[in-house]
Amino acid sequence: QPVESGGGSVQLGGSLRLSCTFSGGSMSSSFMGWFRQAPGKEREFLAAISWHYNSPYYGDSAAGRFTIARDYEKKIVYLQMNSLKPDDTAVYYCAGHSDGDLRLDTSYPYWGQGTQVTVSS
Repeated sequence: QPVESGGGSVQLGGSLRLSCTFSGGSMSSSFMGWFRQAPGKEREFLAAISWHYNSPYYGDSAAGRFTIARDYEKKIVYLQMNSLKPDDTAVYYCAGHSDGDLRLDTSYPYWGQGTQVTVSS
């Protein structure tokens, strides 16, 4: 099961780096992804990375401000978030992909418990 860390409270324009450690069955995934869910909104795809080829993919909300990376040896996936805005306030989840469209949460059977990110103005 993936385990996220690194969430917290920051001010407008600040940065955070989220980490996600994978183990067990989730290590069978070829892709690892980051999603977020704000109150009253659907879960939103942010980014995914190929575990073996280190190829990143980004959703519209993440492109240009967020960067996904992975440490193959430590089995950790990171999400570096810069220029944060209040609209980025959400619970952030990492997930292990199984099959299907990388942008759909239904393609990911392995989920972490989530970490809260709060951006104040």
